[in-house]
Amino acid sequence: MDNKFDAIVVGTGISGGWAAKELTEKGLKTLVLERGRMITHVDDYHTANMDPWDFEGGDTITRDAYKRQPKQSRTGYVNRESSRHLFVDDLKHPYNDDKNKFNWIRGYHLGGRSLTWGRHTYRLSEFDFEANLKDGIGVDWPIRYKDIAPWYDYVEEYIGVQGRPEGLPQFPDGKFLKPFDLNVLENHMRNSIAKNFNDGRILSNARTAHITEGTKPGLGRVTCQYRNRCMRGCPYGAYFSSNSSTLPAAEATGNMTLMPNSIVHEIIYDEENKKAKGVRVIDAENNQSYEYYAKVIFLCSSTVPTTSILMQSKSNRFPNGMGNDSGELGHNIMDHHFQVGASGTFDGFKNKTTYGRKPAGFFIPRFRNIGGSTNRKDFIRGYGYQGGANRGFMSIADSKEELVSYGPRFKENIVKQR
Repeated sequence: MDNKFDAIVVGTGISGGWAAKELTEKGLKTLVLERGRMITHVDDYHTANMDPWDFEGGDTITRDAYKRQPKQSRTGYVNRESSRHLFVDDLKHPYNDDKNKFNWIRGYHLGGRSLTWGRHTYRLSEFDFEANLKDGIGVDWPIRYKDIAPWYDYVEEYIGVQGRPEGLPQFPDGKFLKPFDLNVLENHMRNSIAKNFNDGRILSNARTAHITEGTKPGLGRVTCQYRNRCMRGCPYGAYFSSNSSTLPAAEATGNMTLMPNSIVHEIIYDEENKKAKGVRVIDAENNQSYEYYAKVIFLCSSTVPTTSILMQSKSNRFPNGMGNDSGELGHNIMDHHFQVGASGTFDGFKNKTTYGRKPAGFFIPRFRNIGGSTNRKDFIRGYGYQGGANRGFMSIADSKEELVSYGPRFKENIVKQR
């Protein structure tokens, strides 16, 4: 195989898939490298149609999963039996977080996180682009919302994003498909918030990358079936993933060479031309090393691995890693808050039910520091909330009495919560 290409893309997640599509459609012969195994759309979603009773111990995190995936298990859900194969074995891929605990939840396979992401798809607003300048913090963004808005349009129209337009500057509207309906309690919450707050606070439909009407480009991408089994891979292609959408588009051009099981560990720097010129790769199957060259290289291998590759790419020009003149590469990582929030119960609507399992809840967009009475002196910027209303998700153990209940009392408690 020739080792020279017009472009190289490292990683096949959301950004890698998009880079592959755009480069190949522009006529560039593109090598796409993925460190993990091949996953073929539909054929390799082997749990997609399984019910809880089809798993030996139910669709739970088993003892073996806790043993082999102790860090992935911290989430409490990603490595249930239906999806654990899409997350790494922590014993084979260890890392040390004894002093500063960090939940590095990841999977190594074609499509990366695009198969298991939460699918919430929101635009940054002018408040975000202007924040550094107005707050006097960091470096001013070199672009503004108007510069990137056409690209938001382009992406949303291609992948399919459902949502409800709200006309709020802090929550920019997009090119939406019809939204998933809020359920009866979520609608009640929306109306209650509108009635009781006058500070710009609203409850809206979560905006997610699901097709809710018609089709979108890719491998047979059709409307969501309301199964809510997205994390297993969707055989209908109803939510956006590299496997169902952008990689098939790149493949169709005839310009993509796709190589799974290819671990990139270094960018090759051309000292004479002062440019990156290639990558060094270890084949995960035969443990041999290879080099590939191109004029354009896209590093799309997620935050930690991309940083690792750069830090390992040392040369006379970059003795501490490529692009690391500041010495800050590998520092300052920041993650989402996880499972921080509130919950409650609502005693009502017992005569109502829901049909299907919609794969999205609600979103309360930013309502602080957006002008007027919303401005605060005790902190800057703002925050939003994701949430949902469901039946049957509460524990029966709401008191000490219920914790020790068994027999008829235990049965009563279970029935009461339904």
